Amino acid sequence: MSGLWFEDLTEGLVVEHATRRTVTETDNVLFTTMTMNPAPLHLDHDYASRTEFGKPLVNSMFTLALVVGLSVPELTLGTIVAQLGLTDAVFPAPVFHGDTVRVSTEVVEARESRSRPDAGIVVFAHRASNQRDETVCTVRRTGLMHRRPT
Repeated sequence: MSGLWFEDLTEGLVVEHATRRTVTETDNVLFTTMTMNPAPLHLDHDYASRTEFGKPLVNSMFTLALVVGLSVPELTLGTIVAQLGLTDAVFPAPVFHGDTVRVSTEVVEARESRSRPDAGIVVFAHRASNQRDETVCTVRRTGLMHRRPT
């Protein structure tokens, strides 16, 4: 376990996540086909070559999952009860095969749970960037977090 307890997740805390990930074509093809998304923008190089992007885009749902996953070791690994929601997901720039994604997170809200005295509710604001320092995804994630054991 390396995640933080509710008591450690104070508003304003910023975490620069250590793990980065280069996205491969295999990642994109597998994720896109496993989720039954037939969009040629993700799977068809010829089609994508005739779009404004000139090449396939990485599926934004893969990007979203990667952003959350890259944050887990430092924030929620072993300390989250449940993920309660994702809101405000925005993809201001595309992700392409070969891009390396890195994530930073700010705790924007932390409050005690009214129904669970052993937990608190935390809102994380994740920001993902590529190797050119372009923001490729922002999202807010709400988690029900364990309190530190006594």
